[in-house]
Amino acid sequence: MAFKIITWNINSVRLRIGIVERLLKEQQPDVLCLQETKCVNDAFPRKSFEKLGYAHNAVHGQKGYHGVAIISKSPLSQTSSTDFCNMGDTRHIEAVVETPGGPVRIHNFYVPAGGDEPDPIINSKFDHKLKFIDGMKALSGVQDGVPNILVGDLNIAPLENDVWSHKQLLKIVSHTPVETQGLTMVMNAGDWVDCMRQHIPPSEKLYTWWSYRARDWEASNRGRRLDHVWSAPQLAQQLVSVDVLKEARGWEKPSDHVPVIAVFDL
Repeated sequence: MAFKIITWNINSVRLRIGIVERLLKEQQPDVLCLQETKCVNDAFPRKSFEKLGYAHNAVHGQKGYHGVAIISKSPLSQTSSTDFCNMGDTRHIEAVVETPGGPVRIHNFYVPAGGDEPDPIINSKFDHKLKFIDGMKALSGVQDGVPNILVGDLNIAPLENDVWSHKQLLKIVSHTPVETQGLTMVMNAGDWVDCMRQHIPPSEKLYTWWSYRARDWEASNRGRRLDHVWSAPQLAQQLVSVDVLKEARGWEKPSDHVPVIAVFDL
């Protein structure tokens, strides 16, 4: 049976609850993972999700910043979060969901953006980002016998065709060698599979984010692939499709990120 999971940096779940509801009605995923929810747990709009059949959630939020959430049609268990750099921010949530093929653990991440200057000595935000990535190396694709899916806004475009210009962005935060190499090390250490690039060849351009600064984001098409779906190798073998819902960038009050939809035959 099909298991559909969607990841989306929504950039304020309460401000954009209308397009979140639209996504759920149109796509009917089993699980939706959101980043940058930007609200405390008590303010999370649970009733809006419950009305659409998503009665189960794992939420880790804070006022005005960051925040991650897993919304599910099926019950969630073993919910926890990790503060990778002991900064007190809300950038990770995990939970186990029952699927047609058995339990699957879902990790939902919002990795620090890293500021503007790619130098950890003079930029504490970039230093935070590199340390956060280093902490992610402890994650494995399989934990206690349960296969994992890792999704979220990782704020790194690792491959040449994950950005509109590899040459021009080599010194721009999100595509610098120290970041891309660090993310590759996380993937290798945990034996993760990049599901998006398994389904869509690395030779093809692939973006999930277009800046608000662009007057016409679609015409300029200066995007980056900042949002990711990884999985344990055994789940990657059951991957059916991956789609980037580019049209959502043009919805009313859009996020600068768009949903990424992955379907597994479990």
